[in-house]
Amino acid sequence: MVQTGEVSVDSQVWYNYWENFRNSHRMEAFFLFIVVFFLCSTFLLFLYINVPTALFSVTQALTNESPYHVDSLLQLSEICRLQEDQEMARTFLERALFSLESSFHPLFNLISGTCLLNYRRPENRSFFLALFKQMLSLESRGCSRTQCISPRNAKNAFPTLVYSLAPEQDPLGILLVLDYLALSAKEYTFLIELHSYWEDSRNLSQLPNFAFSVPLAHWQLSKQKGIAEDHATAHRQQATMLLQHALLAFPTGVLLLLLDACGVQADGEVLKHSYFGRAAQRTLPALAELQCLYVGRAHILWKDVAVLAWLEENTREVMRRVDQDVDLAQEVEMKRQRHYRLAPRNLHRHVILSEIKEAIAHLPHHVTNTPVLAYDPLPPLDSIISYARPERYFAGGGTLSLFLRSLLPTFNMQV
Repeated sequence: MVQTGEVSVDSQVWYNYWENFRNSHRMEAFFLFIVVFFLCSTFLLFLYINVPTALFSVTQALTNESPYHVDSLLQLSEICRLQEDQEMARTFLERALFSLESSFHPLFNLISGTCLLNYRRPENRSFFLALFKQMLSLESRGCSRTQCISPRNAKNAFPTLVYSLAPEQDPLGILLVLDYLALSAKEYTFLIELHSYWEDSRNLSQLPNFAFSVPLAHWQLSKQKGIAEDHATAHRQQATMLLQHALLAFPTGVLLLLLDACGVQADGEVLKHSYFGRAAQRTLPALAELQCLYVGRAHILWKDVAVLAWLEENTREVMRRVDQDVDLAQEVEMKRQRHYRLAPRNLHRHVILSEIKEAIAHLPHHVTNTPVLAYDPLPPLDSIISYARPERYFAGGGTLSLFLRSLLPTFNMQV
């Protein structure tokens, strides 16, 4: 939430750690966006007035007073986007990014991968959200190549940039969209290498998006022109093995949803099968959220007739394997029950920001019943608060005023 302040070093904690994908030691530093003294009043006024009401006029008035107040700009951008004024939404978002960038400390090097921001601090969250919203804006305009997720174009890599700011927590769930952006940009080799580097340390194959996207990347590589026959064969074999593993791990929640999203009628034999049929659906809420998120976002990548034929072929092979080995299905089911009991908060946050309706429908009640702020959706429960929101006092409000305020989700009789 920097407001023309500066990024300062949050602490003197410098340490070495082993990064699997680079195979080297790096020095890291935590940074913090700070609010300078003369803008603290604007910040507190934003918390006092703007949060419960989210009125365009109030937010705009704040922005007129402080043109580079980041939270107000993010909220104005969201309001304009909801009103389908995409041009103004992009303008406010870019102004927020400019304000944040102009506050960088000289040692804060975005492309180094060694500068970290603690998402538990509210002052830092605006930078995460601004980058994430810019990433979604580019994706919605079909600028997959502009995302530049490949390390060869690291300067403009919005997904990898956001992830590098807090790689251990991944507060916005970048790993849930990184595979889709890589496939959309035809960066198949990058996705395969990423999965290979991080599988042991991050268990990426336990995420439905990686479980299905990586074999698709292998399959797409095997079909590219000019590839050597032995390399094409190796990619096809790897694609087949990984896709069958994905179908075993996520039998109903992805396959049937994927076919429905692609406008394809599932084969009667598949629907009647004890492992893939709709009667076999016993999906855990956390897993359902992950699966619907992937299908809602990436189904367009599977619409090709050749891809669907390849999917059908492997589905039949998995059905044959399950019929021959009864214990196989039980073993996979036990793994699902163990790994997907609860959904982490960053998954809910990612679903809310991505606005994929298939996944939003699976959000738990304690999330859907919580007011979501455009500038800080689902803040961490262990936030480190530097600036407390001031208390509100309503003098002589009267009965009508009390009734109107009671309609707000944040209404409190004691305030």
